Amino acid sequence: MIKLQVIGNLGKDCLTNLVNGKSVINFSVAHTERFRDNAGVQKDKTTWVECAYWTDKTAVAPYLKKGTQVYVEGTPEVRSFTRNDGTVGSSLSLRVLSVQLLGSRDNAGDNSEGAASNQSNNSTNSQREESGGIDASGGQEGDDLPF
Repeated sequence: MIKLQVIGNLGKDCLTNLVNGKSVINFSVAHTERFRDNAGVQKDKTTWVECAYWTDKTAVAPYLKKGTQVYVEGTPEVRSFTRNDGTVGSSLSLRVLSVQLLGSRDNAGDNSEGAASNQSNNSTNSQREESGGIDASGGQEGDDLPF
């Protein structure tokens, strides 16, 4: 199996369709690499990946909005096609196995995600205190890990 991992931003809002009784979420991810050419000039190269996420878990769809940064993993497929001017082109598509939301440009200044993370940490700490300071691995809190 060939697996492809991409971190990038969504180019537009996703579309959810029903195909032969199965749900599919379609979206495109842009990954931009910055590099310097031989003359030392910084350039950007953007690769677009068309994604198809076949899943019954369509609850993620409302969060897949233009500009959202995501991590997607799946099996790649390269398709070739003929352009209107007769030249041959190719596109990269991905059959998504998993998707993770990493953030968006809209909430860059918003600290609500950090507050939720702090609540989770406080909850974990209070659970440790209630259990006498023993963590989930059975060791005492503060023990050094053997690796």
